[in-house]
Amino acid sequence: MISRRNMMISGAIASGALLLNGVQSRGDAPATTGDSTSTREAASGQYTPVVVPNTKKLPWKMIDGAKVFHLIAEEVDHEFAPGLKAKCWGYNGSVHGPAIEAVEGDNVRIFVTNRLPAATTVHWHGLLLPNGMDGVSGLNQKAIAPGETFIYEFALRNAGTHMYHSHHDEMTQMGLGLTGLFIVHPKKPTGPKVDRDFALLMHEWRIDADTSRPNPLEMVEFNVLTFNGKAYPATEPLVAKRGERVRIRFGNLGPMDHHPIHLHGYTFKLTETDGGPIPESAQWPLVSVLVPVGETRTIEFVADEPGDWAMHCHMTHHAMNQMGHGTPNVTGVDAAAINKAVGNLLPMYMTMGENGMAEMPLMKMDNPANSVPMLGAPGKHDYITMGGMFTVLKVRENLASYEDPGDYENPPGTLAGKASDEAMKRNGIQI
Repeated sequence: MISRRNMMISGAIASGALLLNGVQSRGDAPATTGDSTSTREAASGQYTPVVVPNTKKLPWKMIDGAKVFHLIAEEVDHEFAPGLKAKCWGYNGSVHGPAIEAVEGDNVRIFVTNRLPAATTVHWHGLLLPNGMDGVSGLNQKAIAPGETFIYEFALRNAGTHMYHSHHDEMTQMGLGLTGLFIVHPKKPTGPKVDRDFALLMHEWRIDADTSRPNPLEMVEFNVLTFNGKAYPATEPLVAKRGERVRIRFGNLGPMDHHPIHLHGYTFKLTETDGGPIPESAQWPLVSVLVPVGETRTIEFVADEPGDWAMHCHMTHHAMNQMGHGTPNVTGVDAAAINKAVGNLLPMYMTMGENGMAEMPLMKMDNPANSVPMLGAPGKHDYITMGGMFTVLKVRENLASYEDPGDYENPPGTLAGKASDEAMKRNGIQI
């Protein structure tokens, strides 16, 4: 019997890429360039430009009344975390693709050039548009063959947090990284204006140690979990000034898993889904938000508590990196006899995991080629035993810029520490 998986593996995609010249913008009108930080709308205060940590935004030109963008699907050498690199498929040299930012009512004209060794398309996930622009290969359009450039053109009818991705051989092409964010600001905003507007796209990958590509055929055991294509400690922090209103947009284009994202130190309101804004009377107070596959969620809160606050997926295996998968369970095992016996043959041998996994990154053992420790990075106070879908919200009283302000200095009397004998005696604690 030939399994479904073996049959798919037998048809593996050939590697390689075509190099093409960039497409020229059409139209005779003078072209003005812009990005989300220099548009008239942002300058007039109509919206706060979105911040996409670890990811760039796609520039555009104004031609014949349309904002003109150019996406290039191509092979990309991508670094997920220090020491872990892979050949992926992305757009414009990045994984994930650059975020597209525009305003409700804009006419957009998006050229898509295919430099991949396979045909592709782009689906504008969540956007309301004409059927022939929806991007499903075969159903709505011919596939974009290697070397071809297609044009998509439509008006932005619905504001919100949207996404884009390949809709041709989706399991392979999305699994290799052909995804991105598409942020549409409302033409007439309602509700309180936000000061910081962040966007994070979640994804999951299978990258075995000493291999050079993600395995898009994986269906169960993903071992690299990312925000905007990065796993901690490579994730950039989200920085805000105390008192600012913060919005965080989450999108999930991973292949299989939903992600309950938990933010420490705050309660927040769920203000939008992928279908649009939630009326204020129906907004939920939460400390964790579930982001299902193929959907987006938006939360808002006031950053009134300074500090370095963890934010991570609360599926615990999603807050670690490669090395933990496939490890036998030896929790609670007394491995002294095993270590002694095996050590006679392998002097460097040690059993790992009998007291949990936190000890593993501290052993300073060499990792296999192109792999990273399963957990964490050094923190201010100790080693941070988390990885994968983990990042930090950094709220400060005073900020000269929104660059990483470094570690938080805890005010006196606000840092947990070892209890003194006197304190235990005074509080009736007997050890």
